[in-house]
Amino acid sequence: MELKKNENSNLESKKSVFLLAGFVIVLSIILLAFEWSTSTSRAGDLGDLGDINIEDEIIPVTRVEEVKPPEAPPRPQITEILNIVEDDVEIEDEIEIEDSESDENTEIQIMDQDEEEEEAQIFFIAEDMPLFPGCATKEETDAAIQKFIRENIKYPEIARENGIQGRVFVSFVVSKTGKITDVKILRGVDAALDQEAIRVISSLPSFTPGKQRGKPVRVGYNVPINFKLG
Repeated sequence: MELKKNENSNLESKKSVFLLAGFVIVLSIILLAFEWSTSTSRAGDLGDLGDINIEDEIIPVTRVEEVKPPEAPPRPQITEILNIVEDDVEIEDEIEIEDSESDENTEIQIMDQDEEEEEAQIFFIAEDMPLFPGCATKEETDAAIQKFIRENIKYPEIARENGIQGRVFVSFVVSKTGKITDVKILRGVDAALDQEAIRVISSLPSFTPGKQRGKPVRVGYNVPINFKLG
């Protein structure tokens, strides 16, 4: 038996109609979507705050109170007490002034200023110059000093090894007793040479002291010592 299709129930013939209807519906939806305006939520949606009065918060200002140092205790007032005495009252605290006038038996010591100056003064030229032992004149003394230095000087080995030489000027004082004192370097060359010069001068024998106006005085000398390598 052969089956026959009903033309009214055949959907293939209406396929184009359904397709066009679908296109129309889709375009309508798209146009509707473009026309639809979305509004962003406003702050008013969260509640109307226009009627609420927001009071400004007042931040209290705190001030650091200054700590004042404790006041010093008041100084005690010193009241001077005056004892008023009558004229007929005897005062015990009287100052007694003794008579200090000199009489015949009072001894007065007079210090001679010239003697004090001579005590501290150093003469480089005196009436009687100091004399080296065995010498009678200043010239002999000068020659004897140079001879003593030549015979007793020892060239320092460290200065010899380093080739150090030169002239050292030494000063010294012949005291009132003839002793050699106050040995000093006036102009030095090297520490080793200077020390040797001081040693030799300090070893000079005692002199006959110099005199000024018949009294022993201190007399100064300046002596050059020449250190020379041979």
